[in-house]
Amino acid sequence: MSTFKQYSILPGFNLALGFTLLYLSLIVLIPLSAAFIRTAELTWPEFWTIITTPRVLASYRLTFGASFAAALVNAAFGLLVAWVLVRYDFPGKKILDALVDLPFALPTAVAGISLTALYAGNGWIGQFLEPMGIKVAFTPLGIFVALTFIGLPFVVRTVQPVLEDIEAELEEAAATLGANRWQTFTRVIFPVLFPALITGFALAFARAVGEYGSVIFIAGNMPMISEITPLLIITKLEQYDYAGATALSVVMLVISFILLLIINLLQWWSRRRSSDSLGSP
Repeated sequence: MSTFKQYSILPGFNLALGFTLLYLSLIVLIPLSAAFIRTAELTWPEFWTIITTPRVLASYRLTFGASFAAALVNAAFGLLVAWVLVRYDFPGKKILDALVDLPFALPTAVAGISLTALYAGNGWIGQFLEPMGIKVAFTPLGIFVALTFIGLPFVVRTVQPVLEDIEAELEEAAATLGANRWQTFTRVIFPVLFPALITGFALAFARAVGEYGSVIFIAGNMPMISEITPLLIITKLEQYDYAGATALSVVMLVISFILLLIINLLQWWSRRRSSDSLGSP
């Protein structure tokens, strides 16, 4: 009985795995563990006092609430942008496609200053909004706008390749069976896009939670109103309160990990359900 040995395209699995674990340890695990080690210098009452002050709790609500809302908006409009870029041909399409990546390349401080200039009371857009009672700059709404701006490319670039791979024959078959456009989208196209959409949502949310540069300029940074948690961490570092800064960092890390774990489980469930439905007779 002959045996066959399986070879991979890139040889040296053990060596490659070792370098992978070493790289991840140096870049991710060791820095994160350092935050927990520094926080361990605090007693539990001290730790609890730092992370539950009214000012800190208000920053949690604003940071995670605005990040979640911005990611939801990006999920909806990012899908729309990806759909337009994939399904239609129009003049200036390549320019619009390139503009989607602008938040990737633009320095966050430049984005924050630009958004503040646009949405301030005397800005190009703000001068029309404030007479209607809508104040964007230096309010929580401004934070939401900034987080939406920096998160849009994550959804578009995640959904776009999946949408390009969907074969037109699936839609034609659905139309042949009598499905209208809405039924074709909801029952044929959207189930395939949903895992990618969840991935884009998770990436946009994760980026928004840790965003700092584009937010501080447009937020106003008023305690209890428009102050985000990353700004509080920076404030504690400037005051040489390293243990307090790492305590807030640990809370942000744990909450973000739990939320991303839930999102990934939802993505796994969606992919499994989609594959089971495609494999069923």
